[in-house]
Amino acid sequence: MAGASRIETDVIVVGGGGAALAAASGARDAGAEVILLEKHTQLGGSTAWSVGSVTATQTPHQRKAGIVDNPQDHLEDLRKFSAALKLEHRDNFDLGRVLCDHSPAMFEWLLSTGLEFTGPYPEPPHRKPRMHNVLPNSRAFPYLLGRHCRTHGVAIHLNTAAQRLIMDNGRARGVVATAPGGAHREYIARRGVVLAAGDYSGGRELKARFSSELVAEVDAINVTNTGDGIRMGMDTGGTVINGDYIRGPILRFVPPMHTTFEQRLPPLPALTKLLHWGMDHLPERMLRPVLMNFLTTALAPEKSLYEDGAILVDRDGLRFGDERDQPARTAALRPDGLAWMIFDSTVAEKYLQWPHFISTAPSVAYAYLDDYRHSRPDIFHCAHNFAALADSMRLPRAAFETTIADYNAGSASADVPARRERPAIAKPPFYALGPAKAYIIFTNGGLKVTSNLEVVGKQERPIPGLYAAGANGQSGMLLEGHGHHLGWAFVSGRIAGQQAARSGG
Repeated sequence: MAGASRIETDVIVVGGGGAALAAASGARDAGAEVILLEKHTQLGGSTAWSVGSVTATQTPHQRKAGIVDNPQDHLEDLRKFSAALKLEHRDNFDLGRVLCDHSPAMFEWLLSTGLEFTGPYPEPPHRKPRMHNVLPNSRAFPYLLGRHCRTHGVAIHLNTAAQRLIMDNGRARGVVATAPGGAHREYIARRGVVLAAGDYSGGRELKARFSSELVAEVDAINVTNTGDGIRMGMDTGGTVINGDYIRGPILRFVPPMHTTFEQRLPPLPALTKLLHWGMDHLPERMLRPVLMNFLTTALAPEKSLYEDGAILVDRDGLRFGDERDQPARTAALRPDGLAWMIFDSTVAEKYLQWPHFISTAPSVAYAYLDDYRHSRPDIFHCAHNFAALADSMRLPRAAFETTIADYNAGSASADVPARRERPAIAKPPFYALGPAKAYIIFTNGGLKVTSNLEVVGKQERPIPGLYAAGANGQSGMLLEGHGHHLGWAFVSGRIAGQQAARSGG
């Protein structure tokens, strides 16, 4: 490219989340010179947005708990998740075996970088506890893995957006990227390129192509996931598998405008070890306030709330459908995709303790109404009349009061069903949680790859020098259950980086 500056290295990694950092580390450990290109000003990707669960077998945590486990049992249990959804025929269990077989070594590598985990925790249909949760939160991954990569000589170029692959006689030779300031730069890879730039949950064009216009208009939890790596792979002849299988729209409470003290804590080894000790030894009453500040950030409300009498209203104070029938899809069509959950004291009193919880993070803790009262006052509303409740939510009084009156009277319309057997919202004080928003959580479509994470092109042949990891290299694997998306990001990243480092020039 005329006028473009040129930088040569052995391996180029596109992306800055867990898969990319694992790939950069894997390539560097294999003796390659590595440059990582991240389009934003900091590392993290969707990994930093996650709950932070990694599911693996034969871990030190399992051994300490006296749990004897193995990858074969893990694979058999992994199959049960997609079978329960009647999607087993769409799942890629060849890559599932890669995930399960490599998870023990992957977890040991994570520990070697200074990461701390608590667990293992059970999650049916896993026959044994396998889920491990990172401490103090998922931001530990980019913090410590980024430090690990830099310490070992990986060059990390932030604010550098990959645009397209450089191909030469069918081989991936590098990447054209926009450098800070807008200048174009050619990054030439002597050995290989790894695409690890996240899914397309925030990419309108790809969502519309693989799913629908409705889904295309729904915001992603991570709006930066615009499918850059998948687009680049497709442009060179790669194929996307399971592109239509998208998690969402799903209602989640909007995240707080400001991070809490606990969320700002740096994941320094001394701090995480202290927190780990505390989770093992301190009583729940002391740990709970800390855990809740992590868990009540952007979680989904339980569907049982609607069955027990909660309703949803939009920004105009109006009900917009049957709360028990895909409420997120109807909420996505409302102004800004926002909704508020409304209920009375009868429901509120039920959701103060087990087994009735507002939301949960897997096997860490359950969040009840009082947890939201204390940890998320920005979305917690309580009043003794509907006018005051509307004011607290900043919704129009008249429309909201009419909505409640119509619901209590059993009124219905073409789009909004009557409450029928559900109780009226009648016992003060009255409560609201929100806003919640319809989000796309992630997309499952990924480039078709071999078991060595080589991107498969035309005539079903691997494209020389091109590899994909994480969501970019998911290749039809559905990754149901907690801890498998991050597990795959780290496993596939390590393999792709190592393979790229060994690729011929």
